[in-house]
Amino acid sequence: MKKVKKEKQTPRREWWFRGLLKLMKGRYPEPEFIYLGEKVQKGSLILSNHEGTDAPLSLEMYLGENVTMWGAHEMNEGVVNMYKYQTRVYYHEKKHWNLHLARLFCLLASPLTNMFYKGLDLISTYRDHRFLKTIRESIAALKKGESIVVFPEDSKNGYLPELEGFFAGFVMLAEVCKKQGMDLQIYVSYFKKKERQYIFDKPVAYSQLTANGETREEVAKRLLDRCNELGKMTFEKKTDDQAA
Repeated sequence: MKKVKKEKQTPRREWWFRGLLKLMKGRYPEPEFIYLGEKVQKGSLILSNHEGTDAPLSLEMYLGENVTMWGAHEMNEGVVNMYKYQTRVYYHEKKHWNLHLARLFCLLASPLTNMFYKGLDLISTYRDHRFLKTIRESIAALKKGESIVVFPEDSKNGYLPELEGFFAGFVMLAEVCKKQGMDLQIYVSYFKKKERQYIFDKPVAYSQLTANGETREEVAKRLLDRCNELGKMTFEKKTDDQAA
């Protein structure tokens, strides 16, 4: 029998970014992933709380599936725009830092964060007609078998243990996908930073969420409530022997 040469797979992330992630494992140790249903399937939609950088990096480093994340366009448009967004919105408004301290800190942090965001290859999100670009890029990623990760919480009062609201942009993505014959499987998840546990609910199909004519806002509210329910669940922490 003739031996077939196996094709070499091209790494999804750049070599420098993969190396950077390895160096960051001390800061972001692997969480325990808890699935109430099946593990995440390719081409799904994942909703999660944010917890600063902890939830996104835990998914990127340890989920074991190719994911593409949504991110505010201000964080994806170069150092200057990132600096403005980080100082006033992220550190001052969301994390409640003193504005002058945030400005000083971001003189060093923004160039590094800009490099990191380039490595993540985020899909930019917008609050105007440009959101159609977000939808197009997301569908292209889904068709390649990547899962889309959205952190839809309304964090105007900061990143809180109990989320106060979900923006409904992800529902628009699911609507467009449905019209194109893709009934997205949606996984609601919650990252518990203190416990180092990432809880994933059973997947639910978008068609199931709108079976009775539910509006975008009603779908978003239902999934928000479920996300908060996951955050209140308690699970016994596995020992090293149990994990093995």
